[in-house]
Formats: sequence, C-alpha cells, structure tokens
Amino acid sequence: MPGPGINSFCDIDPLVKMAIIHHQFESIHPFSDGNGQTGRIINILYLVNKELLDLPVLYLSRFIIKNKSDYYRLLQAVRDENQWEAWILFMLRWLEETALETVILIDGIKRPMAEYKSEIRSQFPKIYSQDLLNNLFNHPYTKIDFLCTDLNITRPTAATYLSKLESRFVKKIKLGRDNFYLNTRFVATLYNQGSHLD
Repeated sequence: MPGPGINSFCDIDPLVKMAIIHHQFESIHPFSDGNGQTGRIINILYLVNKELLDLPVLYLSRFIIKNKSDYYRLLQAVRDENQWEAWILFMLRWLEETALETVILIDGIKRPMAEYKSEIRSQFPKIYSQDLLNNLFNHPYTKIDFLCTDLNITRPTAATYLSKLESRFVKKIKLGRDNFYLNTRFVATLYNQGSHLD
C-alpha cells in the first residue's frame, strides 16, 4: 500500500518528513542499481535544504550496514501493514547515532590537525600557511596538483613543500605515474575512530 504523498504534509517535523521521503524513494526503486546510495544522498541534501545540517558530512551507510535486516524488515512493514511509527523511530535513531559518531570523528580529527599546525609552523615556518594545513586535511592524501591549485604555487614549489613534509607528516606512495602523499596521522585517526564506532 503506497504511503501518503509527501506534499500533503505541511506542519510535520522535517526529520519525520525525511523518513517518509526516504521510504517513498526506496519504494519506487527508480534505478537498476544505486538506489540505496541515492536515497541516503537525498536524506543528506534534504537536511541541508532544511538548514538542519550546515555541511553534508554525515556518513549514513555505516548504520544501515550494521542494521540491514531491521532496515529492510521495517521498510517492508510499512508497505505491508502501514507500520509508519516503527519506521520513523528507526530513521530517527539512524540520524541520532550517525550524528553522534560524526561529532566524535570530527573531534578526533582536530587533534592531529592542531599537531600538524604547531609542528609545521615550528619546523618549516617558511612554508607554513593555513591553506597548506587545510590542503593536508581536505582528504586523507594530497598531490602536487592539489597544492598548486589550493596554494596558488608552481609545481616545483609544491614538490619542494611535499618533500620537506615527507619526513614526518606525509608518506609518498606511487600509483602508476602519480605520486600521492598520504597524511599518516589523519589516516590513523580515521581508521581508529572507525574501528571504535563498530
């Protein structure tokens, strides 16, 4: 039995509305592949649109992987028995747990970022900048091209920066013809935080 049309709800809490939207999207299953990922992206974009989230930083897949059987059972229970309450409560718990995990992860990332800031400023004051620090923590790795773009510097200058940082802050890995510079402490933080959350 199809659920109520989302446009028929006006004064409903946006988190409840998001749960309804997610169910409706997963029920129509418009693609041959990728419906789950798309549905989770729609959740995030909806929260950003409703100004409940400043940045699309919630990783919603972990909760679904851990609770896959409950997810599909409750999804089907709405279709078969109109059991909306259990579904909505599940979705709210999904958001709550994911938000708490994300706060823990962000707090964990702040520590190595502060360490890098202090140590690079001290050891390499001529190359330190906030833009360099931001570049090193935008992703778990960087490349010469990324530094050139973010810091507006030449390739030789970017290569020099990374060569200096390689001894203590980044690990150079060659894949094919490209060199990637892995932010070792950032990666360790992501790995450790992820294993603590499981």
